[in-house]
Amino acid sequence: MLMVVGAKRTAFTRQLLVLLSLLFLGTTAAEAAYERIAKHAGINHQTFENIVKKIVKVESTTGSYHIENKKSGAYGRYQIMPKTARHYSQKLGIPYSQWKQPRNQDRIFQAILKSNIQELKKNGIKINAFTIYGAHQQGAGGFNAIMKNKKLTRSLERNLRYNLPKKLRKTHRSRLVTVWKEYWQEKLA
Repeated sequence: MLMVVGAKRTAFTRQLLVLLSLLFLGTTAAEAAYERIAKHAGINHQTFENIVKKIVKVESTTGSYHIENKKSGAYGRYQIMPKTARHYSQKLGIPYSQWKQPRNQDRIFQAILKSNIQELKKNGIKINAFTIYGAHQQGAGGFNAIMKNKKLTRSLERNLRYNLPKKLRKTHRSRLVTVWKEYWQEKLA
């Protein structure tokens, strides 16, 4: 009887070690990916990590990979829209049916970050927490239009209003961009 208990404990210990090593390796791979993206952005790794933490806090509050916004359909830790997930799943070779898995959400988010940073740089927009998040929230094209003071389309105006607290959503159209910028710059400072 004692040998059976010892064998079960050894098997459990091995399983636990395998799980811990997978978790550690996954974390290390994610850290390496974020380090590469930070370098691409021209930001030190720690600053970039803080930006990602701020984005997660804004998007999912708790960091849950399983939260869904019933209004928009955005899902997960980074509140990725299904249409965006479809595009990046295809680009990364992830079966669309599996994009909601935590490691796939991480991979998609990293690809979105890299792409958004590339667009920000191409458009001459300084890379910081506000601009990275603004591009994530509005899409790189929408954010560029906001920053270049281009005429708001109806959908961009709707997105700006939707991404403000209720008390600011009624802001007059002529001040909407300014109010949105000020709100998010302060929130992400």
